[in-house]
Amino acid sequence: MARTCLAVVLAAGDATRMKSSKSKVLHTVGNLPLIAHVTRTAAAAGVSKVALVVGRDAERVTEAASAGVDVPVTPVEQTERKGTGHAVLMAREIIAEGYDDVVVLYGDAPLINADSLLAATAERARGADVVVLGFRAADPTGYGRLVERDGELVAIREHREASDEELAIDFCNGGVITFAGQEAVSLLEAIGNANAKGEYYLTDIVEIARARGLRCVAIEAPEQDMMGCNTRAELAEIEAVWQARARHSAMLSGVTMIDPASTFLSFDTELGPDVMIEPNVWFGPGVRVGAGAVIHAFSHLEGADVGPGAMIGPFARLRPGTELAEKAKVGNFCETKKASVGAGAKINHLSYIGDAVVGAGANIGAGTITCNYDGQNKHVTEIGAGAFIGSNSSLVAPVRIGDGAYVGSGSVITMDVPDDALAIARARQETKPGRAARLREKIAAIKALTNKPRS
Repeated sequence: MARTCLAVVLAAGDATRMKSSKSKVLHTVGNLPLIAHVTRTAAAAGVSKVALVVGRDAERVTEAASAGVDVPVTPVEQTERKGTGHAVLMAREIIAEGYDDVVVLYGDAPLINADSLLAATAERARGADVVVLGFRAADPTGYGRLVERDGELVAIREHREASDEELAIDFCNGGVITFAGQEAVSLLEAIGNANAKGEYYLTDIVEIARARGLRCVAIEAPEQDMMGCNTRAELAEIEAVWQARARHSAMLSGVTMIDPASTFLSFDTELGPDVMIEPNVWFGPGVRVGAGAVIHAFSHLEGADVGPGAMIGPFARLRPGTELAEKAKVGNFCETKKASVGAGAKINHLSYIGDAVVGAGANIGAGTITCNYDGQNKHVTEIGAGAFIGSNSSLVAPVRIGDGAYVGSGSVITMDVPDDALAIARARQETKPGRAARLREKIAAIKALTNKPRS
């Protein structure tokens, strides 16, 4: 029979050191809230339910934690801050529902890996009553030490309370603890607060469990998995680790990155095989890039679907709602928004195409803009297959340019253009021979008069 597991996620911190107007766990890594990383990892590890301990911004935190998660997320409020043991006990009623395993996670530690959680529950299945995730620290200063004897964990000793012998230990407490569900409430209720801070520490559960004859073990996880976030500086460090992992995974799947360190991905970025990414490219949420597409340098994509073989940039911005078909092109210094661009169509340079449908094979000349906003509403521009829009043209929506139609350069198009028609909408040029020379003479005379010294 499959084991049942409850994840208790602690997310009630005040984020004092973040100096932020919102809860710490709502800050993002890879454009996904910290808390969402944790609950998604818990779901990936097969937990049956999430008990979310909330405080500040409770409703928003719960919403973020629940999004994209296919297991129930039940919030429980912690109104007082009395330590980690007290926080976990806020979920007493849910824990008492009866689970084989209870795992405690932290909403500000988004790098925890599902494999580490599965390793902990596997250790529980082999007979351990309490399993603590630890890591080998290059510099263990400040961390709680995992004190072991004969293959079992005997205590978690806080740095300030450790003996010289214990301070020499480099195996440190990662904070994630898994314990037997049937023992959970009793163990938690036995935690006291006889310490300098008068708080209830979850780490005391190890010595309480051993005093009852229960078996406690520690298993090792990568140090980076245990990274928590208390300051903006630590948030940046976690972002760097997450990005490095995401880039590495993308490159192993067949993506080429010229300068991986300057490419920034989102939690849901999808990159097909043989995609080429040049330096300084940013992917916001909701981007999918098809096989063989090229994203040139200094491009910014968000909420965009880029078809196979398409070419983007350099210095292009694709905003939400952009859909590019196979081998379409959005070139340098172009911006698109809510635009469907057909196969092989080209928006080469210095253009804005918003709220538009561009047919296959159409060519949009430099400086073309779709005038989609009238001050109250957005309107759609339709550009037919094979149409040619001359440079520096303004297409005032709502308007349709027919299949195979031509628009002369510098035109302001306010009416529909039929298929295969030529539209020119600009003032007729007048040429006046010799007028330039006379104009220069006039300007020179005005300057001389202006600069004449007063007597």
